[in-house]
Order: sequence, then C-alpha cells, then structure tokens
Amino acid sequence: MIIYQLFPRVYGAMPTKRCGTFSDINDDEIERIKSLSISHIWLTGVIRHSGWRDTNPAVTKGNAGSPYAIVDYYDIDPDLADNEASRMEEFEKTVERIHSHGLKVIIDFVPNHLAREYKGDFTDENFYILPNQKFVAPTENASDYYEFPAKATGNDVFSPTPTLNDWYDTVKLNYTNHDTGHKMLKIMQFWCGKGVDGFRCDMAEMVPVEFWRWSIVELRKSFNIIMIAEIYQPNLYQSYVDAGFDYLYDKVGLYNTLENIYRYGQRADTISDVWKNLNGLDDNMLRFMENHDEVRLASRFFMQKPENAFPFVALSTLMNRGPFMIYNGQEYGENAADSDNGKTSIFDYVYLPSMVCRGESSFAHESSFARVFDFYKKLLHFRESHPAILHGAFYDLMWANPWYNNFDPQYVYAFLRYHGDDKLLIVINFNLKEDRNVTVSIPYDARQLVGGCNEKYEIQLSPGDIKIIKL
Repeated sequence: MIIYQLFPRVYGAMPTKRCGTFSDINDDEIERIKSLSISHIWLTGVIRHSGWRDTNPAVTKGNAGSPYAIVDYYDIDPDLADNEASRMEEFEKTVERIHSHGLKVIIDFVPNHLAREYKGDFTDENFYILPNQKFVAPTENASDYYEFPAKATGNDVFSPTPTLNDWYDTVKLNYTNHDTGHKMLKIMQFWCGKGVDGFRCDMAEMVPVEFWRWSIVELRKSFNIIMIAEIYQPNLYQSYVDAGFDYLYDKVGLYNTLENIYRYGQRADTISDVWKNLNGLDDNMLRFMENHDEVRLASRFFMQKPENAFPFVALSTLMNRGPFMIYNGQEYGENAADSDNGKTSIFDYVYLPSMVCRGESSFAHESSFARVFDFYKKLLHFRESHPAILHGAFYDLMWANPWYNNFDPQYVYAFLRYHGDDKLLIVINFNLKEDRNVTVSIPYDARQLVGGCNEKYEIQLSPGDIKIIKL
C-alpha cells in the first residue's frame, strides 16, 4: 500500500489558475501517479470547508480557509468544481476515474471539530458550551463575528479567547452526547456510498476510542473500508488498533527520529528504538517524510535540496511492511520557496512550482525534476516488486555492528529484509558530506534465518548512499 496525498486545490493550480479542480485529476495524471507504484490516492480537503464563500474572515484561516474546518459534511467544496452546481457529480466521476485505473480513493474524515459557522443538523448539545461567555476571535476583524455563548475550540481550548496559534476557526464536538457519534457514523456511511475506499481520520486521538470501537464495526457491516488514524500518542496506539484502525501515523517515531538525525546529529542506531518501542505494531504504522503538516524536505528550512532526503526516504520506504505515503510535489522536489516556513500552505490559494511543467515536453530536459522523479519511481517500484520488502521479515543488524568493529553507528544503519529466496542487505549512510567504508557483520542467528549468507560484507558508501545487496 503506497498512498499519494493529493490536495486538489493546489495540485491543479497554476500561475494562471488560482485553484485546482477535479478535472485536473485526469487520466494522464492518474497514470503518472500510478507509474510511481501508487495504490491509493488520498484526496485531501474535498469536503466543503471554511472559506470566502461560507465563513466570516474573522474565523477563516488564510484566503482559502482550512480544509479541516468543515462547513458541511455532506457537500463538496465548490472551489474544486468546474461547474459549482455539479460539484458532487464531478467528485463522483473523479472517484470512478481513479477506480478505472485500478487505484483506490481515500478522503479526510474530520470527527473532532468543525467550522464555527457550520451548517447542518448539529445543535448546542453536540458541542462544549461556555455559558455566559462571548467568543472573541484572535484576529484583527474580531468585532465582525458574533458568537454567544462561546463554544470550546477544536484543539481543546475551553476558553472564549483562543490565540492565533489555536484552531480558533473550529469548535470541538462533544461525544458524551451519543447523538454526536450517530451523526458522525452517518457521515462516514454517506461517503462510503459515494465509492470512497478509506478514511484518513483527522486527529483521531482526540475522539474517544469508544466511538471508534463502535463506529468502525458498524461501518464495516456494509463497507470494506480502510481506516487510518492521525495519532501522536504512542501509549494509545494499541487501543486504536484494537478499535479497528488498520494504520496509524508514525510521526513521533520514525519521522521525528530521522528528522533529528538530519537536524541535530542524532545517532543512526537510535532508529532501532523506533521498532522496539512499537511492541510489534510495525505493520500498522503509516510511514512518510512529507505531508501537508510537515516542512517540505527540499526547503531551505529543512534539507535544502531533494537529493539530501533520499537516504531518509529510502529508510522509511524499505524498513517495514506497513504502508508508505508521499505528498504531491515531493516526487519533483517541491521546496515551497515562496513560503515563510517551508510548507505548502493549506490555508491559501497557492500552486506547486515544481509541478507546473510536469505535463510539458520540456520536462525531460529539466534534469533536476526528472532525476528526483526517477528516484521515487525506482524506489517505490523496488519496494512493490520485492517480496522481501512487501511480505518479508526485518532483522536489525545494529546490535552486531558497534563502532569499534569497523562500523559507524553514528551515521550508518544496516538491516536485513528476507522472504524465501529474496534476501536483501540494506545499508544506508546518513552522512551527506563524507564517505564511509564499513564492515557489516551478519551474526549466526541472522544467517540461519535468511538461509545462509556471508558472515561479513565490506561496503563502500558515498555520502548519502543507499546500498542494497542481494544475498
């Protein structure tokens, strides 16, 4: 399972086209995405959300609004349609088009909060009310918006005066009222009826696990659905898997560890702590190095250029059997050069400069874009074509390769993946400036598990090198 996160608003946007639409996700584009060995497309921000059409600027983030401040759970965002009146039909045809190429569709489900100016059948009983207190927006035009009594803000701010850093454009849903849970189940059932194959559940950890345990069972009585939880508390992982989630975000584990290796010189052998701390949940973790919340890898605020990210992306892709995800533009080294934080804004009308030329014949001559795309294409195809990666076991070699044994655990990480006759030794150098010549020792029990191989391998690694050796 390899997911391509596609944010339609920016995906089809151009210097001459403010907002992308569903028609930009055409057959050629789907085939281009599929060529990366993608199996699922996550259509981000398609449900109607806050923005200039629906919400007061005092409670709207950016000039386009947050895709996670839902205005109407049963509607498509009008910006994404060529013909606003037929927006639902255009969405349904997009789902059918993606399905016709053999790919599946995931959309966001946002169960923790909704826009302050929501529509629909929610009442005060579905929220946390702050009696006798007036809401005060933290924006310059706060006086233009009236809310009394105030409602708690989406990120658990039980105050009428959230800050600019809070999710002030949202209100938190109250699941102590069982009516809230029943309404949210009906919403998921509605979108399943539109052909959606899965949900990426926004801030799932902020919704009681009891709701998930009940609703996922109910949902799967009628639909074969994939459930992905955005979750950042490892102590909750097991309970959310037990509740029915297929996959969980691996942000605080692998992503943060790799970020720390690059930014702060954290030792490569600390990667071993990631799988140890998961207590057998490795296959349930969704790995990524980019998504809409994270700094672009190639930005000046992170790894400077896309090639610097290659060893980190390779580790995330090859280490486990669980799914991997890339974010639109990552495959071309998008660097969000015009942003002030290295992220592609989800609140504004922006476009992806790295992708503007993707359909032009001149693209083949844009060596930097083509080289990055070729890396992702080869890496993801390798993953999908090797049983050792897709189905095989993992053996961490770091315990058998200390620094005093002609190895460098500060910068080098080595592991085995094996399944039947497909046996791979993978060695990655996270030092982007210096060569590393190392001896990788394969202990006796590992040699027995893989069915025989050499006891030692002498490996020369160039800066940022990824060595894959068939045993």
